[in-house]
Amino acid sequence: MSETRPDYTSQGKYARLIPTLADSKKEERATSILLAALMSVYEFRKAMLQSINLRVGARTKLEAWTEVVFKDETLAKKKGPDDRPDGLIVLDTGRKKWHALIEAKVGSETVGEEQLLKYIKQAKEHGIDAVITITNQFVALPTHHPVSIPKKNLRSVEIFHWSWTYIVTMAQLLLTQDKIESQDQRFIMHEVVKYLEDSSSGKTGFTSMNAEWKTVVQSAFNNSKLNKNSDEVLKTVSSWHQEQRELCLQMWPLVGEKVEVKLPRTHRNDPKQRLTDDCDKLASEQLLSSTIAIPNAAADLLVTVDIARKSITCSMRLEAPRDKKSSSAKINWLTRQLPTSEKGPAIRVKAIRKGQAMDTDKPLEEVRQNPVILDAENTDSLPVYFEVFTSLDLGGKFSGNRVFIEHLEKIVPDFYRYAGQYLKAWVAPAPRVKHVEEDPEEETEAQVTKPDDE
Repeated sequence: MSETRPDYTSQGKYARLIPTLADSKKEERATSILLAALMSVYEFRKAMLQSINLRVGARTKLEAWTEVVFKDETLAKKKGPDDRPDGLIVLDTGRKKWHALIEAKVGSETVGEEQLLKYIKQAKEHGIDAVITITNQFVALPTHHPVSIPKKNLRSVEIFHWSWTYIVTMAQLLLTQDKIESQDQRFIMHEVVKYLEDSSSGKTGFTSMNAEWKTVVQSAFNNSKLNKNSDEVLKTVSSWHQEQRELCLQMWPLVGEKVEVKLPRTHRNDPKQRLTDDCDKLASEQLLSSTIAIPNAAADLLVTVDIARKSITCSMRLEAPRDKKSSSAKINWLTRQLPTSEKGPAIRVKAIRKGQAMDTDKPLEEVRQNPVILDAENTDSLPVYFEVFTSLDLGGKFSGNRVFIEHLEKIVPDFYRYAGQYLKAWVAPAPRVKHVEEDPEEETEAQVTKPDDE
């Protein structure tokens, strides 16, 4: 490591894994440890930078500094301390260099629009490619940002966001999957995780819905019309978006794989459109929903929050086997997949039919004992899909900002643990080789008598 700062800087401390800082300097300490870990552990560096669409090869070098000051600005005299970014990273591929400013916050502190715009301006002035913010706020993807910035300000500088929980979860996943080859680097990664997981580091999870949650719940319960552009709806949907990400991050160590919020392309490319659409859904349908993609699972896990009914539903939908010719055979195919257990949430099975035919649902154990219980009246239509689900009616507890999150973060992993992980998608059987009877006349004609060799 050269420890040579870029020539546009006048000050900056090389990021240290064990920084000599006062205990009160939580933000600076966490930033230094993180940046040092990115320099020290190749697989961690690769994973984190890939999340913001950067390729990192084995020969790619990364250097990082904290408390950076620029040469052409007397920051300490002319401007406040907020104008000094917490860090700077330089990625050197050998062919070109990529630079990014780092601004980190711990605890409940956040990066505001004004501060972010200042860093974007500084980045433009010094040819820096991006600004990365790190806080305890959650976003669906690192390429999204909790602060809405006009696109005209982002023509030459990109903005990205990592939550501290995302960083720790990514590191934990690398360790549990045994992806870090060097034993020494594994030790470093373990120690970094141990530090960031400690409450003294300033890392926190998403633990409570917004202050307006109770008002929104009461309005929906009273069947009062919600305004999709109102402050309480916007803040509720923003909180829900953060909680969706938190749910995924909590599922990562449970399944040992990267679990993601599944978004349509329009929402992946445009977070503002996602917010607008989800606000409209909340106002018109009084629903919040999330589709969670779990690698190699039989289906996506759908979480639906019905605010008017004060309920949470977790479900997975499977196609009914097309090679089974009776309703009972189709249903038995499903129930045989699910274990008998007295633990976990109450599981139900819904049979979904084509057209106007009625859908039916019953508790799993009743369906297991008597498959025809799912038959619909006045129709011979067979199920085309099955939905395995559980619902939790919270009643008066639903409007509690923290209680709602606590129950949500229990029912989602429990549903997958006791039901979702056992489900298998139906796969059409391989086609059989057709038996073709041979024509005796053709066989006779095909026989040719070869002349004897003389």
